[in-house]
Amino acid sequence: MIDANDIPSSQLILYADDGYNSHVVRLLLEEKKLDYYLSRLHSERPEDLAELNPYHTLPVLQQREIALYEINVIFEYLEERYHGNKLLPDTPQERAQFRQLAWRIQHDWLVLGKRLLMHPDSFNKAQAEVAKKKLTDSLITLSPLFAHKSYFMADDFGWCDVLLAPLLWRLEDMGIILPRAISRPLLDYQTRLFERDSFQKSIR
Repeated sequence: MIDANDIPSSQLILYADDGYNSHVVRLLLEEKKLDYYLSRLHSERPEDLAELNPYHTLPVLQQREIALYEINVIFEYLEERYHGNKLLPDTPQERAQFRQLAWRIQHDWLVLGKRLLMHPDSFNKAQAEVAKKKLTDSLITLSPLFAHKSYFMADDFGWCDVLLAPLLWRLEDMGIILPRAISRPLLDYQTRLFERDSFQKSIR
């Protein structure tokens, strides 16, 4: 791990692996154009990590005396602290609606995706087959939604897109191939996400 004592206290430090949640936070930081130090961690979890996160999971975002390890909390912290490149709309009503959409994405799609991306030691083949069918069917059914706006239910890139991009990037790893003929709006949306400079930086 990076020695935080060697880094200015005002700087953001991200401890991350190659998983979905870490990817979300990296994309979030890139979209908000924030400078941060990236410490890549893999299978081994240093003892120091337990001091920052009692659950010993990644990612962990550290700044000064604060250490955050839940992606929604990290998002709200960065959105409130750094007002540039906002990822939520301007009015309270619109912000509430988009937070609710983000909640639905996490509970309807990400729960299924994470089941398919589980470590082999925890992987349940029967449950994975059910999750794969549910996620595939849902994405195909809702594909027409992506034809009306450039981004998810919006003209501008936002928090929902930050959540969706790393999931869509991993569809092949989940064994999901969407039929182009009936999923074109979603696949075009996917291409727009992957071409963004922030996304390209998030996968380096």
